[in-house]
Amino acid sequence: MHTFRFRNNDTIPALGLGTWKSATGKVYEAVKTALDIGYKHIDCAPIYGNETEIGQAFGESFSSGILKREEIFITSKLWCNAHAPEMVQPALEKTLADLQLEYLDLFLIHWPVHFVPEVVFPSSTDQFIPYKELPIAQTWEAMEDLVAQGLVRHIGVSNFSIKKLQELSENSQIAPEMNQIEMHPYLQQPKMIEFCNTNDILLTAYSPLGSPDRPADLKAADEPLLLEEPVVQKIAEAHNVSTAQVLINWAVNRGTVVIPKSVTPSRIQQNLEAADLNLSEEEYREIDTIDRHRRYVTGEFWAPEGSPYTIANIWDE
Repeated sequence: MHTFRFRNNDTIPALGLGTWKSATGKVYEAVKTALDIGYKHIDCAPIYGNETEIGQAFGESFSSGILKREEIFITSKLWCNAHAPEMVQPALEKTLADLQLEYLDLFLIHWPVHFVPEVVFPSSTDQFIPYKELPIAQTWEAMEDLVAQGLVRHIGVSNFSIKKLQELSENSQIAPEMNQIEMHPYLQQPKMIEFCNTNDILLTAYSPLGSPDRPADLKAADEPLLLEEPVVQKIAEAHNVSTAQVLINWAVNRGTVVIPKSVTPSRIQQNLEAADLNLSEEEYREIDTIDRHRRYVTGEFWAPEGSPYTIANIWDE
């Protein structure tokens, strides 16, 4: 299993099982399958609505003695309605209870967006809290306290721009250790990779296959399908593998953690095997040429008319 190193030399498996969009009733078997065939990294979040079922899989796997807790790297995230400092630890404790764990290996701020505690997803703009009213540094200080208590081993963020990473790093005792963002050949983000490499921040690529199964209201009518990209298809055919395996291998090869989601046992197996493909340097360079700066998860759901959040101030582009 390929791994990457945190600043303290702890390791994170380069390939994990993503669980966004994994339906209840299916995610238990998906996690059990992944653990049984050798996955050592599972990526979770409370907003996915399936942590209780994932916890059942963890509880059974660890209590049976087949796996030891310390062998599995588990990530979860802090949702946007729990950014007030006094709410951070209770939110984590709920996740730990749901996942049947005593600690997380990695805890991330899910989005740099705040809204009121009673709301799971805003239905009106007055339910958002502007950046200036709840500085992310306050949330981060509470995250640092979780490390001090041993409740989480590492802390980081998700969907953060270079600007936000830099600002948070300059106002923290523990600089962010991970940024989980959308990354794939249509959204390669070389400047982000350069910044994170320079500042010893790891990157996790979500939606590495272009997230074709995401909800219809998050899709554009004319969006390109990454899994049907001719360059990727040609390379996949040359190696007698799937386009998904080529995309996963490309992500690991460029030094990013990657978390493809699947609930299908054969695909879960294929995804695990993808990290060990031997593509040529020329093939990697071919894939590097197809960048479109194309986001599939645009963040538009945070930017209705009247919201303090816009596409521009979320991504700082």
